[in-house]
Order: sequence, then structure tokens, then C-alpha cells
Amino acid sequence: MTYQEFYKSSIQDPKTFWNAQAQELDWHKMPNNTLSKDNDGFYQWFEDGKLNLSYLCIDKHIADGYGRQNAIIYDSPVTNTKEIITFNRLQKEVSKLAGALKELGLQKEDTAIIYMPMIPQAIYAMLACVRIGVTHSVVFGGFAPHELAIRIDDCQPKVIITASSGIEVDRIIPYKPYVDEAIVLSQHKPEKVLLYQRHLGADAPAKPYDVDYLEAVKNAIPAEPVVVDSTHPSYILYTSGTTGKPKGIIRDTGGYATALKFSMKHVYGVESGDVYWAASDVGWVVGHSYIVYGPLLNRNTTVLFEGKPIRTPDASTFWRVISEHQVRVMFTAPTAIRAIKKEDPNAEFLKQYDISCLKYQFLAGERCDVSTLKWTEEKLGVPVIDHWWQTESGWPMLANMAGVELQKVKPGSATFPVCGYDLQILNEKGEVVPNGTEGYVAVKLPLPPGNLRNIWGNPERFKAGYLEKFPGYYFSGDGGYKDEDNYVYITGRVDDVINVAGHRLSTAEMEEVVAAHDSVAECAVIGIHCDLKGQKPLALAVTKSDNIMAESVIQEDIVKEVRHHIGAVASLKQVILVDRLPKTRSGKILRKLLRNIADKNEYKVPSTIDDINIIGEIETVYKSHNVI
Repeated sequence: MTYQEFYKSSIQDPKTFWNAQAQELDWHKMPNNTLSKDNDGFYQWFEDGKLNLSYLCIDKHIADGYGRQNAIIYDSPVTNTKEIITFNRLQKEVSKLAGALKELGLQKEDTAIIYMPMIPQAIYAMLACVRIGVTHSVVFGGFAPHELAIRIDDCQPKVIITASSGIEVDRIIPYKPYVDEAIVLSQHKPEKVLLYQRHLGADAPAKPYDVDYLEAVKNAIPAEPVVVDSTHPSYILYTSGTTGKPKGIIRDTGGYATALKFSMKHVYGVESGDVYWAASDVGWVVGHSYIVYGPLLNRNTTVLFEGKPIRTPDASTFWRVISEHQVRVMFTAPTAIRAIKKEDPNAEFLKQYDISCLKYQFLAGERCDVSTLKWTEEKLGVPVIDHWWQTESGWPMLANMAGVELQKVKPGSATFPVCGYDLQILNEKGEVVPNGTEGYVAVKLPLPPGNLRNIWGNPERFKAGYLEKFPGYYFSGDGGYKDEDNYVYITGRVDDVINVAGHRLSTAEMEEVVAAHDSVAECAVIGIHCDLKGQKPLALAVTKSDNIMAESVIQEDIVKEVRHHIGAVASLKQVILVDRLPKTRSGKILRKLLRNIADKNEYKVPSTIDDINIIGEIETVYKSHNVI
């Protein structure tokens, strides 16, 4: 079946399409009611189905005779550790931990926060929670105590599962002291903290609520999977909101499992038994869907990587992991590739490794500029697939569906909507615009299975944030357009569009031009205040390590190219070279922060910032270039 036929069938008759996909799972009770609405009037999938996510990720494979297959490969260059975990071992670890959680008083409908580094125990904790019907909320490790406290108060966990510390390249992150401080700050007080001691030298003073992880697991009775409704919240995952208060995205169980199983085969093109590596963190949506649940549901071996694309020890790390563990499909963010490209522009390290095992390289998490895509294609020699989705969706919304039919790649586009997503480009009035016209990216309801069900404890915010702007649609918050061949281009968050003398211009388009310069490793273009034109663009660029061109020459080149590609209307006149750009810990460039500093607006330092010292660096550069 062609992509077009497959996609069309999912849009024309979603009930029949997704009912067929649900058959791929081993349900405790197969659903009869495929699509319905809940008490708040929101769509829900497989309402009367019953299943258990932990069973599907572990026990099902053992029952099918695959207990000795590798489930997890833990590769930690920061601790010089490697560990192989089979499905048999995973079942033992998860069922014992689930038993320990039950003995701490956790039961179906309770919540638990997991605040862990990238270690196997983080995956055990997630699977142990869903095994007994406990809704987990994984908080990215190293989040400041204040941010953790906000999440504690919002989801009110009975237990927090944490580790003594994590490692950020060569720096110890004191997880347990952060947890202790967060509990002091929070109104809600968790009953217990289950502590996995890593013995890395971090100081973690004992508290009355502490329970030792290894002791608790050693003495526990293994817990069997607890059957839950398809609509049962498997987890809450917080994403930043415009109000400053994080939004707790609720994911169901049955719809999510159906969508992930579908995506592993049809989007990522992996077969059961293949090694799959998503180089992300369990604290982000990619980690939930494609380090843990997606690969394990599909009986893939998943790589759990505790390291960075560079400096652990160098820019060869990704190639080593792919070669050593025979990775079939990999998924990372463009920022990781740019970091490697900056350190090793000619990919000399790659020549040391045989990566012929690699079939596809997927990129997502931020817009992929054309030069990064081209470099990756050229160096890896495999299809490089840029795809687009959100924390809210839980799985890809736009992709070149490798498991169905690979389409021609158009750099800058994430190709076509994935099955189930009736994606449209709308104007302010909610009308579908002609191809070639930029507008708001929205998805006609119902969303396919696996998407957010609601906002934890705040259905009104769910409605206001996603459903009210365009009735009958889910609003993504992004702008974009379709070209003459219906390829979809995401131009960035709606607030990444700037207004220069009445002209709406996409900073994303300007970034494409800046990033294409031979000396530029990565860049950001922002709109800053201009007395004359309202706003004007400013480019900040990080050069490749071997660059010898002067800033003035690079600026002249880029200004000329932007004029050539976009026109004089773009008004880009200033390009500033910086050592680095402010980013979140997951690698996203903090453009709003750059804009706020330039415009001297009051702002809160984002809790996800990788290194707070960069604010001073940016202020110094802005002053020396008369931006502020």
C-alpha cells in the first residue's frame, strides 16, 4: 500500500483504521468502543479496553520465548560503565521494584515522581509504576528544587523515586539534596523517598522519609501486572506553559500503546529484535516514547545512553555506540549533530567506525536546518529523516514514514502528516489557506490515539490552550505552510514570526540562510525592538572550530545572502559571533531569552537552562555590539 492510500484510509475512517492497529496489542480485554467522548467532552480511544503497559513491554515477550533477548543496553561513558539487561532480568528488576512500591503504600490511582539520571533504575521505576497502575511523572534530572516543588504540588506524589546523583560530562549533579530542598519548598509532602545510592561522591544526608532502593527491592515480593482501563493515565509529563506554570500533559494507556506500536513499524521502519537508539533523556517525551515504551512494546533492544555527543570523551561517541551495539535506527536532535559537526567538520572520527548496520537516521526536537541535514546525509550515507511532533502528541505528527514508503526528501520539510493526523494550515479566521501561504498549523479533531488526553487537574486550561482558538481543531502553537506538492514546512512557534515594518517574516527562514554559511556551526535569528520598523532581525552565530574568517567578513556574506534569498525586506544587518548559544538541557536554543535580554524586558530565567552563566556572556556581547 502506498503512503497516500494508507494515510487516506486513516483520515476517512479513523475508527476502522485504529481498531485494526489495536489488534497488534495483547489486550486483557479487547475494546469494542473505539472512539468516544469523556465527561469533559474530549475525545478518548478504546474506552472499554483493558491492558497493562508493563506486561506488554516485558512479560509478553518472555511468554513468546524471547526472555533471553537483550531489552536494554546501558552505555555510560561518563561512568565508564556498560551493562546488558535481558527481558528476563528486566522482569525481575521491575516486578521486585513494583513489589517494593506496593509495600510503601502505593496502589492503583496513586501518583509517584521519578527524578533520576540516565541509569537503568529510571526505566525500572517507570515500568514498575505502570505495572501496578500508579501514574508516574518523570521530572528531568537536575531541574532546580523550585521547579521540582511546583510539580510535587501539582501532581501530589505519594513517593518520589530518585538517585543520589547524576553526572553532566564532568560535573556531579546532587539529585538527592535537590529533592530534599524541593520537599521543604512544596506544600504537599510525599510520604517516602526511595533512594538509589550511586556512590559517586555526592553528599546526601539521610532524612526520616528515606528508603534505600536496594534494600527495599531485595526484600520485596515480585508484583504481577495490574490490569487498568485503556483510558487510565499512564503518566503525567510537564511541559512549559506561557503562564510560567508548567502544564501536566496526561497520557492514557491503550491509545498510547497502540500509537507507539504503530509508529515503531510504520514511521521508524524497525523490526522486532532490532537495536533502536533514541539519544535523549527519560525526562523528556522522546525518552518516554522512544527510549522506554515504544522500543520495548515492539520488542526492540533500546540503548540507554548516559553521555553527550561531544566531550564524553569526544565527537566520536555517537559513531562508537552505533557501531558497537549494531544500532539499526537512531533518533537524535539536530543540535547534537551540529555539536559534532562543529568539533569534527569533516567527520574524521566517523572513519574509525563501521556503521553499515545503520538503516535510518531520524532528527527531531527542533527545526532541522538544511546544512545540518545535508551534512548528516553526506557523512552517514543513509536516509536522514527530519520529523516533527510535540510533548502533547507523544509520537510523530509529520514524518517521512520509513516503514510505509519513503518519499523524496525536501530539505526544510518534515514531509507529510503521519497517519491519523488531518493536518491543515489555517488563517486567523480558522479557514484553510491555499498551498504556499503561511498560517497556523492545526489538526482536525479527533486527534489520533496517543495524544494528550487532558491537562492534569485543569481541563479548562486544556480547552483554552489547544481547542478554543480554532473550534473543531487542535492548535499546535506552530506556524507553517504546505508547498505545491503538499510537503509541510514548520516555520517555528507563532511567536518566532517577527514584524518588520508591517511585514511578517519568519526568523526560521533567515536561520536557514545563516546556517548555510561555510563557517557557521549553529545560529539563532531573533526579532529585537527597532524604533523605526517595530522589529528588526539579529543573528547570533557560533562558528566551526576551524574558522579563520573575521566577524565582519562573515557578517557581510550573510547579509548579502539573506538579501538574495529573502529580499531586502528582511532587513538583517547585524551578525554577531558568539562562543555558544543559551540552550535548554535537552538542547533547544532559548530564543525567547535572547530576545528578552536584547529588549531589556523583565524575564524569568528558564528552569531548563543548561548553564546560567551564559546570560552574562550574552549581555557582554550585546553591550560590545551596541545591542543594549
